[in-house]
Amino acid sequence: MKTQINHSELLAIIDQLADQLMAAYPDVEKTVLVGIQQGGVVVSNLIHEALQKKSKGRTFGHGQLDITFYRDDVRNKILAPDTMHLPFDVEGKTVILVDDVLFTGRTIKAALDALFDYGRPDRVKLCVLVDRPEHRQFPIQADHAGQVIKAQRNDKLKLRVNEQGQAELLLLSE
Repeated sequence: MKTQINHSELLAIIDQLADQLMAAYPDVEKTVLVGIQQGGVVVSNLIHEALQKKSKGRTFGHGQLDITFYRDDVRNKILAPDTMHLPFDVEGKTVILVDDVLFTGRTIKAALDALFDYGRPDRVKLCVLVDRPEHRQFPIQADHAGQVIKAQRNDKLKLRVNEQGQAELLLLSE
């Protein structure tokens, strides 16, 4: 287990992503952040906090999406659902899906399937902390990526909150 992105580096990446989102989506009333359970919720919470500080009182809507029963591997495991919380209508909005790591694209496909059960957004954009483009299985690309990391296919990047309550990204090699 090796720390790939420590907490201070992670916060710097979050700050950059928040700046990109503010510049790209100035109409905050029609833009919502949706974190994908579980790691994407941690990242979206941090981005939302950074946006709150930068936006002088205006804020993006913020929610979390549970994709448990939309995953294509749900038949292989017994899974308990995560928290779903979308306190807004997605109809006609720009939805920024947020996840920790974009790897094969399967999680994002499941998130899109789940999201469209709640309405038809005007557009959906993808913001990720880390992109691993060399292992994509679906034609899905991040619109905003904090960092691109090359790793072996069997390596895992795992976002975790350490004992001090600080988020960090770990590289787990098999």
